[in-house]
Formats: sequence, C-alpha cells, structure tokens
Amino acid sequence: MGKQTALHASHIEANGKIVDFGGWDMPIHYGSQIKEHNAVREAAGMFDVSHMTIVDVRGPDAKAFLQSLLANDVDKLKETGKALYSGMLNNNGGVIDDLIVYRMDGWYRTVVNCATRDKDLEWMTAHTKGFDISLTERPEMAMVAVQGPEAMGMVQKIKPEAAELIDGLKVFQGLPLQGWFYARTGYTGEDGLEIMIPEDAVADFWTQLIEAGVQPCGLGARDTLRLEAGMNLYGNDMDEETSPLQAGMGWTIAWEPSDREFIGRTALEAEKAAGVPMKQVGLVMETRGVMRSHQKVIVEGAGEGEVTSGTFSPTLQCSVAIARVPTNTGDTAQVDVRGKLIDVKVIKLPFVRNGKKLF
Repeated sequence: MGKQTALHASHIEANGKIVDFGGWDMPIHYGSQIKEHNAVREAAGMFDVSHMTIVDVRGPDAKAFLQSLLANDVDKLKETGKALYSGMLNNNGGVIDDLIVYRMDGWYRTVVNCATRDKDLEWMTAHTKGFDISLTERPEMAMVAVQGPEAMGMVQKIKPEAAELIDGLKVFQGLPLQGWFYARTGYTGEDGLEIMIPEDAVADFWTQLIEAGVQPCGLGARDTLRLEAGMNLYGNDMDEETSPLQAGMGWTIAWEPSDREFIGRTALEAEKAAGVPMKQVGLVMETRGVMRSHQKVIVEGAGEGEVTSGTFSPTLQCSVAIARVPTNTGDTAQVDVRGKLIDVKVIKLPFVRNGKKLF
C-alpha cells in the first residue's frame, strides 16, 4: 500500500481504478479514460493532485536563494501571485525537477513533483547554506485541478465568495482567500484552476464538483491531455541527464542579467557554445500504430533520436509523441514501431491548445 491523499475514499467511492504512482495510491481512471479526456477538452474535468509537494520559502534571502537555485529568474515576478515555471538543475545542467514558483507577499510558494519530493527537498535544503531563509513543506494542504472551458465558471458557482478573485486572475497567477489558494495554472492545455485546499475541506469540495457535473479524471487522461498540450513529464521528457536546452525548456532559462549565477549555468553556457546536439519536437503518425517511449526515431541524413512520450491522441484520433532528435532534423522522420519503420511528421509543439489542433 502506498501513501494516500485525503481524497482516497472519494476515489474508491467513484469506482476509481487505483495504481501506484510515485509511491502514492492514485486513480488511473474512473471507468473511461477517453470520456475523462474529452470532458476536459469540451467542458470540465478534475484531478486529485494532492500528491504534489508544496514548499514555502520565507526569509530575507528568499529571492536571492531562488535566483541561485533556479534556471528561471524570480525577479521577473513583479506582482503578488504571479508564477513562473522553471527547471531546478544540477551542476552539470541536468534537470533535477521542474516546478512552479509563486511570488507572495514577501515570500514564495513552490510546487514540486511527488516522485521527486525527497531528492528535491534534500537538494533545496543542501543549498540553503549562506541564505537567511526557511523551507516549510505544507502536507496539510490538498490540491485539486479543475480544467476545461467550463472549469472556472463551475468553481465560481460552488465557491461564490471566490468568484471575484477568480475573475481577476491572470494566466499563471495564484492568490489566497480564506485559507484556500486559487491558481490559474494547469497541465492539460486548457484554461482552469489548481486549488490548494485544507485537507479537512477537500472531500466536500470534490463532492460538490461532482454534483455540479465536473468529471473526475485519473492519471491516464492527465497524461494524454498533457502530451497533446506538449507539456513535459519528469522522468520521460527530462531528467538529471538531460539539459533544458535539449528538453524543450530553453525558454525557461533566464540568461540575463549575465551576472546572476545559478546552479548549472556554467554547464549550460558550455553546451550552448559547443552547439546543442539534440532538440525536442512533436511527432504525428497519421497511419496505424501508436508511438511509445523509448522507440527509436530515424532521421535521414541526421542520425537517430528517441521518443520520450507517446500515445494515441483522443482529440486528434491519431498517435502523437514528444521526441528528442538531432538538431538538424527537418519536417519528416521515421519511428521504429516493433521493427517496422513508419513515416511521421515532425512539428513544433504543442499539438492541441484550448481544444484546437495547432498543426
């Protein structure tokens, strides 16, 4: 038995099929992964993301600490609640984890992945030396993501006291209200909210969402949605051996100011100067077959790459994949599917955003 969130009983009651995910007992689906996926694209679906780890960073040196720890620069966050996405890198420029950080009133809130929790906290703690800060994990907070074109309106009906706050949220901003935290972020390619809630209140909120018509969704739909949206999954599309320059995360590196020293900067500058050998792309297979992680990608005249995440896209009705390929790859390639080379299109990610095909 793995760790369980405060919504575990709710998942069982809703006939969720429970699997192990990073040491947590989590629902992979509630009967139909396709139905759950389509609910998010067309109306509203919700996910229990309470296995994610919230870590608050406080103290006089909180900003300086995060500027040293992260490849992106928290100095970009000019208003309360504004968030940014960043890699937390090792000294070789590999990705220890990807995370979101919010600027609060004089402090910062970070949200990191569940499977990397232990190493993240160990790494963060090890680099507090010389900084006057405190790191506080918030295990008493649950998290629910409500995603889809109708998601924000659904939450506003259930939480009318938060309606005005939600209306005013900008994309990638989160603000507190009465012990809850509402963030306009997500992992599906749709608009919506990720809400941090005291554990003792989350089950009632979940039930209210179901009664309002929001579809409970499991890990399966979460994966197909994020892949269609071209969003990385840690351990698949990036890891400690992969730099953000090769994992489609170059936009998250704040090179300026040039005198900001962050962990991994020296290695990234050397890689950039030498010429980055691989890049991240999207692959579309319009014939029969499904691309999966670790399949070989053959690029004529350029060499070989690898599928890092692949699936059948319920929205597009064909197989799509995220892949790492040689930098000089053009707009076509082949994928080795069970010994057979199948032609694929090479596109710039994402495949789908706000329910619309982008290629």
